[in-house]
Amino acid sequence: MSENSQTGFGPATGIGSLPGQDAREAVKTVTGTFEDFPFLPELPARGPGADMIGRTAGMLVELYARVEPSGWRLGDRPGRDTRRARAWLREDLDALEEFTQGYEGPLKVQAVGPWTLAAALELRSGEAVLSDAGACRDLAASLAEGLRQHLAEVARRIPGAGIVLQLDEPSLTAVLRGRVRTASGYRTHRAVDRQVVEATLRDVLGVRGGGPAVVHSCAPDVPFALLRRAGAHAVSFDFSLLTERDDEVIGEAVEGGTRLFAGVVPSTDGPLSDPAGSVMGVRTLWRRLGLHPGLLADAVTVTPACGLAGASPEYARRALAHCGRAARSLADNPE
Repeated sequence: MSENSQTGFGPATGIGSLPGQDAREAVKTVTGTFEDFPFLPELPARGPGADMIGRTAGMLVELYARVEPSGWRLGDRPGRDTRRARAWLREDLDALEEFTQGYEGPLKVQAVGPWTLAAALELRSGEAVLSDAGACRDLAASLAEGLRQHLAEVARRIPGAGIVLQLDEPSLTAVLRGRVRTASGYRTHRAVDRQVVEATLRDVLGVRGGGPAVVHSCAPDVPFALLRRAGAHAVSFDFSLLTERDDEVIGEAVEGGTRLFAGVVPSTDGPLSDPAGSVMGVRTLWRRLGLHPGLLADAVTVTPACGLAGASPEYARRALAHCGRAARSLADNPE
C-alpha cells in the first residue's frame, strides 16, 4: 500500500456543513470533538453566500457571481453577494484561527469541485456553465487559483496544520451520465467526456501543493477509479449507498492506498446505534473483500453520511461525537 496516501488523515471528521449561524460556536464544537482531525465548518443557515455554491463562488478569481431567483449567476463585477460570501469566510477563518492556536496535525477545508460548480452556476444567459466547454475551462482555472489563495491563507493562519483539501462533487455522476437538467427542465445537458472530467479534476486538485486531497459525494455510484486517477488520496461517500457491485472498485482503491471516508452516521435527526453497530457494515465489507482487518484503522476515516446542515444543533453535536467513538471501536476491534 502506498504510504504517502495514507498519511495526513485522522480517524474521524465531519463533512463540512453544520446547523446554526454562530461561527465561533461551530468551530468550538468541531475542534473540541475532533482533536486530531478538525475541519473548517460551513454554516449555510446564514443565507446566500454561506451556502456551498455561494461560498465557493466567493473564492473565484476574476469571476464573480450574484444571486438571482433561479440561483447563482456569473456577472461582470463583484457585488454585494460576493462581498458577503467573502466576509463570512473571513469570519469562519478568524474563528478557526482562534481555536487552533498551537495546533499541529491534519486540518480539512472544503470547497465545491469544478463539475458540481459548473452544473450549479449560471451563465448570463441563465443556462448552466456546464453547457459551454470554454466556460467550464475558465471556471475551473478561476477555481484553482482561488483555492490556491485560500489554502495559502489557511496555512498562514494555522502554520502547524497539514491542510487536507476536500472537493465536494455531489453532481459529478449526473455530469458524467448526462443527467443535469437544462434551465427549461425539459432536456438534460450532454454528458461530459470522462477524460475531460478527470483532467479538470486533476488540475484543480493539483493546487494543494503536495498535501492530501479528498473528493466527497453523497450521491450513488461514486466514480472511485476516476477520482483516484485524478489525484484524490481519499474518497468520501455515503456508506449506505454502496452495493456489492462496488466491491471490486473499493477493493482496488484500498489496495492502491486510497483512504475511504466512510459516511456511516446519519446526517439527519434520528436514533444513533451503538458505535460498534455504526461501523459493522465497514467490517462486513472488509471481510467480503478479503482485506486484512489490521488495515482498517489505517484505511478508513469515519464521517457522517453527508453534511449536517439539515440536522438540529443537538443532533449534529451528537453525530460528530458518535463518529469519533465509532472510529475508536473500529481501531480497537477491527474484526
